[in-house]
Amino acid sequence: MFPKEIEMILSRHLASCLAIPMFIVDPSGALVFFNESAEPILGRRFDDCGELPIHEWASAFTPVEQEGASPLPGGRPLTDVLLNRRPAQLGLWIHGPDGDRRHIEITTFPIIGQADRHLGAVAVIWESEK
Repeated sequence: MFPKEIEMILSRHLASCLAIPMFIVDPSGALVFFNESAEPILGRRFDDCGELPIHEWASAFTPVEQEGASPLPGGRPLTDVLLNRRPAQLGLWIHGPDGDRRHIEITTFPIIGQADRHLGAVAVIWESEK
């Protein structure tokens, strides 16, 4: 069930109103919401699958080096921001659930509520031409 903290509710509302892919995770890394624009990246609709534990959504796409051969070390900026509680930006290649190789840019930031409560993180994703 989606967290009830006002900061998380407002983050979800913002994501649902935007036409850029956005993901919201809780402090454990569970994917608690993704908007319609993010559905092609995960290869599923949020309405069909609901919240996903980290091992399930993180395996939906595999970050790789530019040559595409090996997994990219430290290439999971959304989980990194949960650990460090600091914004991050990363460009990487992914193999999506459709098998296509894409270059994406990911900007992540923590959701830190009142009284310094760590509530989760947001990722905004842009597909780029490289």
